[in-house]
Amino acid sequence: MEMTEIREKIDRIDDQFLKLFLERMELSKSIAQVKARDNLPILNREREREILKAVSDKSGEFDLYSHRLFSTVLELSRTYQRSFLKTGSVVRDYIENSLKDVPELFPEGGLVACQGVEGAYSQMAADRMFPRGHILYVKTFEAVFDAVQSGLCPFGIVPIENSSNGSVRAVYDLLQTKELTIVRSERLCISHELLVKPGVKLSEVKKIVSHEQALGQCSTFLKSLGDKVEIEKMDNTAVAAKYVAQCPDRSVAALSSSNCAELYGLEALNCGRIQNSDNNYTRFICLTRKPVVYPGANRISLVLSCEHRPGALYDVLSHISALELNLIKLESCPMVGHDFEFLFFLDIEASVRDPKVVDMLESLEHSCRSLRYLGNYQEI
Repeated sequence: MEMTEIREKIDRIDDQFLKLFLERMELSKSIAQVKARDNLPILNREREREILKAVSDKSGEFDLYSHRLFSTVLELSRTYQRSFLKTGSVVRDYIENSLKDVPELFPEGGLVACQGVEGAYSQMAADRMFPRGHILYVKTFEAVFDAVQSGLCPFGIVPIENSSNGSVRAVYDLLQTKELTIVRSERLCISHELLVKPGVKLSEVKKIVSHEQALGQCSTFLKSLGDKVEIEKMDNTAVAAKYVAQCPDRSVAALSSSNCAELYGLEALNCGRIQNSDNNYTRFICLTRKPVVYPGANRISLVLSCEHRPGALYDVLSHISALELNLIKLESCPMVGHDFEFLFFLDIEASVRDPKVVDMLESLEHSCRSLRYLGNYQEI
């Protein structure tokens, strides 16, 4: 059989396939009406298992492919049914609220909570996001969240991810428990220096202090120093620089920015390459208490957990793939108290101004064990 003849047969089958699929979706609509009348749930797991078992029994060597195909068809059917039924959606209500009374422009000023002291990278990110802003420094990431949640500050800035050292898990933990939303993101190029008191040489350094993210981003350099140098974590890179400036011990150094060297009267040692990568960027997010989707928002962040079964994550990704959306982050994190079960951090290039995207998020809300919508925002 020639290629042309084979393709003609495939085209005929595809036409039949599409016709039957459309008929099936129309019947799904009828099913939705019956479920609404009889107050029945959308998901009927027992019925779906029966269908998938029958498919597998009839598929022979194509069992795996048939199972995946019909799993997708069932998922599409559920999604279509939900579009006709008011099943109640926390995420839809939250998004609709965030689209009300939206300002035309992102604000240039306001009181901004930042963790650390003057010279912190969070402060640099805040200055770029809010050129006419005022900064309130607090000690911890949680204090930033609390300042915004309490209404003390309308905005808060925290780091969420580094290009070479991964996500800031403490921030993700807070995003799951605090009712705040992301409204803007900023990428900041990070350049660490080894800061010492004037005149101190590398051979004299016995202790290096910094934030754990900075220590991770400079791990190769720190390992090269061997066991003779003590490493100590501090709340912030700028806090570390300030500590060195005030410490009477001249053998203490800080991993921090050149900006902090000028601020605190320190010197940057010429040690060659300090960072693991020169392409070192940290993403900072701006948090607010009121959900707002500013114009230009093109990135959606989610935290979700799936059922602990084969194919559960695939089902999540199929929702995103069906809309041809670009998944730009997928990271797993162990769930405390659950053996080898995971949360997933997802970032998607999309806008909730697109009704199909909201439908997709609502469908995920109903199919996932848990879903936390973190916001739709623009990254600068």
